[in-house]
Amino acid sequence: MSELFDAVDALLASRATLPPPAERKRLRAAHGLTIDEVATALKVRRATVSGWEAGKTEPRPPERDAYARLLDKLAELYPVAPAPAAETAPAPETPAPATLTAVPTPAQPLPTEPTFDVGGVSAPLKPQVPTLDLADASAAAARTPASATMSTSTSRRPGAKKAAPAAPPADVADPRFENGPLAVVDADAEGEAVAYCVGGLVLDVPAKSLASLVEWTLAEGKLGQSKLSGPGRAADPLLVLTQAVLERYGLPAELSVEERDAGRIPEGHKVIKQLARGEWKLTKRGFGPWARIYRPATGSERACVQLCIPSWNALDTRFWGEAGQLPPAELARVLGVYASRVMTPRGSTAVTGLELMTALHPPTRASAPDENGKRTSEHNPGSLGKDPVDPAPCEAPDGHPVLADLPRFHVRGPAEKLFEEAYDWARPMTDAECTLRHLVGIDVNMAFAAGANGLNVGLGEPTHVKAPAFDPKLPGSWLVDLSHVDLSRVKVGKEWVELDGSLLPSPFTPKGDHPEGPAWYATPTVAYAQELGYDVAPIEAYVRYENGRYLDGWYQRLRDAYLATMADLGVTADLSPEDFLTAMDGYKSRDPELGIAVAAIKATVKGGLGKLRERPRGEGWRPGERWRALERPTWRPDIRAAVISRTRINLHRKIVKHAAFTGQYPVAVLSDCVVYAADGPSPMDFLPYRDGKPLPGGFKLGINPGLVKHEGTQSVLWGEGVREQFNAPQLNFARFIKDGTVTAADNGE
Repeated sequence: MSELFDAVDALLASRATLPPPAERKRLRAAHGLTIDEVATALKVRRATVSGWEAGKTEPRPPERDAYARLLDKLAELYPVAPAPAAETAPAPETPAPATLTAVPTPAQPLPTEPTFDVGGVSAPLKPQVPTLDLADASAAAARTPASATMSTSTSRRPGAKKAAPAAPPADVADPRFENGPLAVVDADAEGEAVAYCVGGLVLDVPAKSLASLVEWTLAEGKLGQSKLSGPGRAADPLLVLTQAVLERYGLPAELSVEERDAGRIPEGHKVIKQLARGEWKLTKRGFGPWARIYRPATGSERACVQLCIPSWNALDTRFWGEAGQLPPAELARVLGVYASRVMTPRGSTAVTGLELMTALHPPTRASAPDENGKRTSEHNPGSLGKDPVDPAPCEAPDGHPVLADLPRFHVRGPAEKLFEEAYDWARPMTDAECTLRHLVGIDVNMAFAAGANGLNVGLGEPTHVKAPAFDPKLPGSWLVDLSHVDLSRVKVGKEWVELDGSLLPSPFTPKGDHPEGPAWYATPTVAYAQELGYDVAPIEAYVRYENGRYLDGWYQRLRDAYLATMADLGVTADLSPEDFLTAMDGYKSRDPELGIAVAAIKATVKGGLGKLRERPRGEGWRPGERWRALERPTWRPDIRAAVISRTRINLHRKIVKHAAFTGQYPVAVLSDCVVYAADGPSPMDFLPYRDGKPLPGGFKLGINPGLVKHEGTQSVLWGEGVREQFNAPQLNFARFIKDGTVTAADNGE
């Protein structure tokens, strides 16, 4: 009989009820689970879970009943929030405190919207305020264009009651954060504080001081963002303070020269004293452009608010463009797009890029309950842990304590120092190239993010090994002689090909020079030497046996943010090469606010990787002493080196493939930009497309990370002219190809 029961149970499990695909994704995201974590638990491939969530495939036994059980448990924890009933605003003669206002219906008809044309498809430039059932808002937030979900049309009406916004990117699954991750706080004409939230929400703020503003934010603001990973924590609410509200709360509208140099206002400032009287504390960086105000946590409850002050240069124009000059509602929209797709900003784009790594891989997690039901903090597998580790001597930058025994003013050469950096290489043009008319630059999209994708990096301390056998799967730094690699004869795929090596940069040095002897390289560089068909024999190495694909989730989050925002601007992944080039032409002008968000997302990639090897920032530091950044587990120059190595190798592989197939060689390479001489002004004039298909393994036009876009075109006469003007035969055209403006001599140094 038990066999019959088992058969019946199996039959029932084979038809286990599952929620719709969008709900499956919502439930997973609400609990902070990644696709990889679910796939590992169910012992299936990542692509399998992705297919279930996309509705492309359905799970089958025995995974189906386990997956259904997981979703059932998550549905109990994160039920769908019912859409609130609409409330009617009271008549003006019946005053009531206005706490929250949705976008009102305009008195006059909205004007006809301008459109742009991409690939023959007409789309609105700035869509009108949409409507969306809040019950499906969280599932839709990831796929709805930001231009459709985040209207900047805001207003307040006295006496308006609380109403739901038109599909804000708020945490519907978490009622604590129903008003979104952040607010831009301004002062109105009467001097009263007003908070502009994402999605067009406007909150009246009763706070009369900064201390009471912090209290109001935590008690009533309902601002914040759910955690990005299961063991992580929710993001603290972010308040962006305009100049008007700074004056309202007794803060300077701008910092003095001394305060800018110090990065903060003096500790004796009256507002800081006011906060102290309210038992609020500041972090060690004090009250500066990005300030954190908190009370020590009690149990698992946090009481912390972050401030962003644009007029104190919190939003650096190099990365945020003119965001700091936007009106409050528009600034809330820009930062809201960034927060919902990347994370709530925690400082500069570089700081946020680094914080995103930690948010996706928290250093600790709660252990399983012991016999008394008590949980303790334990190391979170796959993270960098909570304690910093020292680099290998070859990985350490000059002045690091591990190099304290070196003689003063000693200059380390390639055999002592790992020097994995991006390309800066150029060469004189050949006679044949000088007969062509144009110099065309192509640029790799999100090149360093693509370099991080799938990369195995070290998680723990290095181990020193003498005369090791090279393992391309083992992260580390290797001392090896690669001077025997001849670029005139290399393997492309499985076949040997003959090339003109003098027209190619070396893949082993940032300047493209041929190595002259043993040097330190990261694993991807040495692996590429093997790929080209040459043997390698390391002399010694510092390897990391504890390793993993730490940056995968980071890459995926930033990739998705970039692609979603570019899609909002009319540039999608399914465009033909010709339509892609058309769509990219002036894409930022279609919605300048989203253009700012795209630039910030890209800056988050480079800045976050740069922070992995942050140098001393003043602080009275002297060579041989530790500096503040060294106390972070995320101070990992070896990871930065591995990403840059892989990015440079990825680019060189495409260059070699292109040369082998077309006989064309680059004349300049700078980081992720490559310049070729061509007869026509477009990338299509030299990229080998056949029937719309690119060269396999070569350059491909498209918006996805790792694919290329048009960077700029100048004439060959321009190129020869600027080299002659500055007497610089090696002037790197890639640095100036975008607009042709050469502002200073460039000798390649």
